[in-house]
Amino acid sequence: MSVDHLHELLGLPAVDFESGAAGRPAADAAAWRVRIDAYEDEGTWEEEFNAFLDEVDPAGVRALIIGQWGESYEEKSSYPIGLVIAAADRLTSLEAVFVGDLTMEEAEISWIEQSDVTALLAAFPKLVELGVRGGSELVFPATKHERLRSLTIETGGLPREVVRGVLDSELPALERLELWLGVSAYGGDAQVSDLAPLLSGTRFPALRHLGLRNSEIQNEIAAAVASAPLVARLHTLDLSCGTLGDEGAASLLEGQPLTHLDALDLHHHFLTEPMEQRVTEALEPHGVRVDLSERCEPWDNRGPAGRYVTVSE
Repeated sequence: MSVDHLHELLGLPAVDFESGAAGRPAADAAAWRVRIDAYEDEGTWEEEFNAFLDEVDPAGVRALIIGQWGESYEEKSSYPIGLVIAAADRLTSLEAVFVGDLTMEEAEISWIEQSDVTALLAAFPKLVELGVRGGSELVFPATKHERLRSLTIETGGLPREVVRGVLDSELPALERLELWLGVSAYGGDAQVSDLAPLLSGTRFPALRHLGLRNSEIQNEIAAAVASAPLVARLHTLDLSCGTLGDEGAASLLEGQPLTHLDALDLHHHFLTEPMEQRVTEALEPHGVRVDLSERCEPWDNRGPAGRYVTVSE
């Protein structure tokens, strides 16, 4: 299954920048997607970005989406990131950036060549939201940022070193963290032990939403989450899109109470109907919104016990 283009960023509707277009929204009223068609002779991403800076008031831009910048499996994201950073003195209101908003038709998620995305955090101290799609060549050394509230990393395989870098970072304002851990076949070598600093509750004091998604070790993650001190202060928990089965769901039910949550997202799962009922009856009477949509059937030729994640390649 592929991922779609973003529909919004920072609560603003995503709008494709088109040079010369009439009737544009105000600079601060949209999340601007700058992209080129790598399969058509439409110039370079740099040319498109320069046109964007000339035609849309850069001082008013609050959210920027970096779409296709060329043959993404040949050109790293350091290319568009460097151009955005070079314009930091003009993008003075920038609060949100998403790097790599490509669909399967443009590039498989594992083909998107990323880079050190923390350069954006260093260049934009006002940034409150950062999103990344693609784990290949992704680098996230431990960093410090005072205002970042939301961090999302979407991959078919998230490298252990990236997980460690994120969790070693000082992000005192971080409220939302979403990691797509993926599968080992596409570089997702992080283990539950790598998540220990996060689950202990000693990192990110403002965190209220945690997503540990799209993982082939979803049952092990569920078991660790069940006893994690962090969970007591979460409002929402997302363990969706992975290989969660009855054993992982049972761990959640047998661990610490989850009745304080506003929502528990388990969609795309491998639970049996009786376990679905157990989860629903344990949580929904307490006002927890439980998403158990997309029950999957194992495939004989896919992964452990035939289970599969939503996004891998």
